[in-house]
Amino acid sequence: MVDPAHDRDDVVHAPHPPLTAYYENEAQRRSWVQRLFNDAAADYDRTESLIGFGTGSRYRHEALRRAGLQAGMRVLDVGVGTGLVARRAAEIVGDPALVTGLDPSPGMLGSARLPAGVRLVEGFAEKIPFPDGSFDFLSMGYALRHISDLSVAFREFHRVLRPGGRLCILEITCPDNRMLTAVLKGYMRGVVPVLARLTSKKTDTPLLWSYYWDTIAACAPPRQVMNTLEDSGFVDVERHLELKIFSEFRARKPA
Repeated sequence: MVDPAHDRDDVVHAPHPPLTAYYENEAQRRSWVQRLFNDAAADYDRTESLIGFGTGSRYRHEALRRAGLQAGMRVLDVGVGTGLVARRAAEIVGDPALVTGLDPSPGMLGSARLPAGVRLVEGFAEKIPFPDGSFDFLSMGYALRHISDLSVAFREFHRVLRPGGRLCILEITCPDNRMLTAVLKGYMRGVVPVLARLTSKKTDTPLLWSYYWDTIAACAPPRQVMNTLEDSGFVDVERHLELKIFSEFRARKPA
């Protein structure tokens, strides 16, 4: 299912309002989120595999292919985390040295499991430490909700892509159906934290997955994300939807 960008609304800055149950205000969000991911990094892959029933690797590979990733492309994976998307990108491009991962969390970078040659860099999506036109393809897997300013980040994505370069943002979005949303909430807010508590070594891991759902529920709607991409200079902006919850935002920098 592909939705064209239309019915333009305002562009998005913060992806969601401050979640004051976790931190007091927007100014505290970045440091709080970074600390949370640092503390839960060692358990992240184990818990992700459990909640995704082991299907995540195949889905990420297919999503990157659908977005146009091909052999030989230079890739920047923003919010690389432990490398779940970057590993699949390295498989597709055929040379791990063509893949660079960027993440603000030293803990996540330290827990990354990637093939030799992938470059890891500490940094933020809003200020990418690479020259203009450095990459053919930019990916981001499930990190959109943790960016402080989407408009600033998307302009950085546009800047570091070469003309004609492609973008793929993977994200979980709430279904349009209220019953499906309730089922997803029950799973993410109830079942997943329990699984995390049973399988994790770090006490903050269940908190991470509870927070994960709350950011999904509060996140800006897909149409506004697409409008913000267009406002940042991208063209051919579209959203591909899998299983009613997995959104693939795809776009291209004009040639």
